[in-house]
Amino acid sequence: MTLYEWFARSAGRHPDAVALEVGGRSLTYRRLDELAGRLARRLTDARGARPEVVGLLASRSVVAYGGYLAALRLGAAVVPLSPSFPAARNLLMCAGAGVDLVVLDEEGGVQFEEVGAGGAGCAVRLTGEVADLPGDGLDPCPAISDEVAYVLFTSGSTGVPKGVPIPHRNLDGYLARHIAWYEAGPGSRFSQTFDLTFDPSVFDMFVAWGSGSALVVPSRHDLLAPAEYVSRNGITHWFSVPSIVSMARRLDALPPGSMPSLRWSLFAGEQLTLGHAGAWADAAPNSVIENLYGPTELTVTCTRYRLPADRGDWPETANGTVPIGTVHDHLDSIILDGDGRPADDGELCVGGVQRFPGYLDPRQNAGRFVALNDGRGVVYDGAEPLTGRHWYRTGDRVAGEGGHLVHLGRVDDQVKVRGYRIEPGEIEAALRRHADVLDVAVVPVTAGDGEVDLLAAYTGGPVPGGELAALVRRILPAHMTPSAFVNLRDLPLNPNGKTDRKRLADLLSRAPASGGGHLPPAAE
Repeated sequence: MTLYEWFARSAGRHPDAVALEVGGRSLTYRRLDELAGRLARRLTDARGARPEVVGLLASRSVVAYGGYLAALRLGAAVVPLSPSFPAARNLLMCAGAGVDLVVLDEEGGVQFEEVGAGGAGCAVRLTGEVADLPGDGLDPCPAISDEVAYVLFTSGSTGVPKGVPIPHRNLDGYLARHIAWYEAGPGSRFSQTFDLTFDPSVFDMFVAWGSGSALVVPSRHDLLAPAEYVSRNGITHWFSVPSIVSMARRLDALPPGSMPSLRWSLFAGEQLTLGHAGAWADAAPNSVIENLYGPTELTVTCTRYRLPADRGDWPETANGTVPIGTVHDHLDSIILDGDGRPADDGELCVGGVQRFPGYLDPRQNAGRFVALNDGRGVVYDGAEPLTGRHWYRTGDRVAGEGGHLVHLGRVDDQVKVRGYRIEPGEIEAALRRHADVLDVAVVPVTAGDGEVDLLAAYTGGPVPGGELAALVRRILPAHMTPSAFVNLRDLPLNPNGKTDRKRLADLLSRAPASGGGHLPPAAE
């Protein structure tokens, strides 16, 4: 089935069940289906023909979710944009995906002249009253499983974002499995902590809508107090990046026992530490906690690990993080070392039905795939077509521990300092052992003399720099000790909620040269 068919089946089975709660509005499946039909007609009339690729410059509104479904109802591919992105970047994404119509809500309408009327095709600006849009709806257009459901953009090493098209066929089995795994159905209430430009949002929407559950969209303010949001709205299924746990802990917004309604708590997008998981388990005592992993190119998630119900059975990993588990049985995977040989510690490569067909710009495929030849990985050079024998190179380093994979960081995060090759994740794991350190990131910063220094930023504390240096030296060789430890209120995050290491390095370049320190408030 296509994404819209998953939604439409639930609308037929559970027309009076709540499908969406957002911005103070509550829509049943019947009303949301009718809205998608009316919006589909509105979009077609505005362009004068059925659009093939619809940009969605909207966020956390009825327009955003109704527009998403309307585009799918038309058989179009959805390209989520972000009102928080610069207009130039949204235009670049529109051009890369071939967008021929852009839907804007009130927040996205700020960029109307630049994006909607600036080369991104036809634009339709809608208000918050769209739920009451009059008129007859347009019947769904048939779509086939090989057609693209959505296109998301990831950062490119050259500064040009890489367009990742995901076909409907990648999602059909994925949704069926996850609906069953997480016992989703009428009465279930899903969070939506992710922006639409981040692919776990697809999990939230369509595991919910594919099962007759409700999608309950928090405001940005709600995300600062997740326990209050969960309790007030009776959320049963939570999914977020671990950073939200850290933020809630710093704000004392995660008291023990505060989320009794939660049955499932899922995390992805960055490393989930055992400390994160423990704090969340205290606040949600009735919830199963799982750590998920997967790059956009592999359709949302491709591994999972469930923490045992008994805290005494939780694993102790080398870096203090929760394992990412094992690759799903229906996918192919291999771990390759730096020489392209199968190994227990190396880069995770994954293939199978969830692997995307290749970037929108085929030139970006070179180097990102690998195939086995005589037992050794041969990196794809772009000279031949991609086939099913090519596995996607995740760029993530993993190792097996106790029968499960542990995420050890990026293979390209490795830095060289004064002749030594160093994995920042190893230092971060050491610093997390301090009771007063919540989150931490270690980044290389080039000093005025051209030498590279390791600088560490952390939240929590503050802790004297000498104390942290002594801790690192107790665990790791002396050359792995950062030259400065900077206490921040928050680590800078990118739009997907992950630590923005480039911005952090820029901030830390103004840190004290040695010992401990604080950045001035304006820099935070």
